[in-house]
Amino acid sequence: MIFVTLGSQKFQFNRLLEKIDALIEEKVITDEVFAQIGYSDYHPKNYQYKDFLNRDEFALMEGKADIVITHGGTGAIIGAVKKGKKVIAVPRMAKYGEHVDDHQIQLIEQFHDMELIYSCSDVQELKTAIEEIQTKKYNEYHSNTAVIIDSIEKFLADIQ
Repeated sequence: MIFVTLGSQKFQFNRLLEKIDALIEEKVITDEVFAQIGYSDYHPKNYQYKDFLNRDEFALMEGKADIVITHGGTGAIIGAVKKGKKVIAVPRMAKYGEHVDDHQIQLIEQFHDMELIYSCSDVQELKTAIEEIQTKKYNEYHSNTAVIIDSIEKFLADIQ
């Protein structure tokens, strides 16, 4: 199953939803697809969707998914890779009214450089992304929270 999540910020991401619909029509995508479309006003024709999911619904859909297609939101990406999902991230672009700037491009590239996700810089590359992600092996996500806490505790111990 493919789970599409577009976050909860007040921006649409219609072009991604439309491209997924087209790839289903072209039989490139044959898996079941479910999308949390957020504030997008495009309503998918070939797959199930809901504007927003509560925490339990989100966890259920993400848990069922083999692939997560998402915007370039940090929370969405980290949440999926922590659960071992294959992630295709597509940045929202300011020129399409999807965000106020293009910071998601840099964010996605950082995750790509760590070999955690597939960076899909434009929806026109989504077909290739879906084909390639099937066989690509990605690194496991390792949180550095413990390292940060240890550093803070050491700092505090040193100043006492």
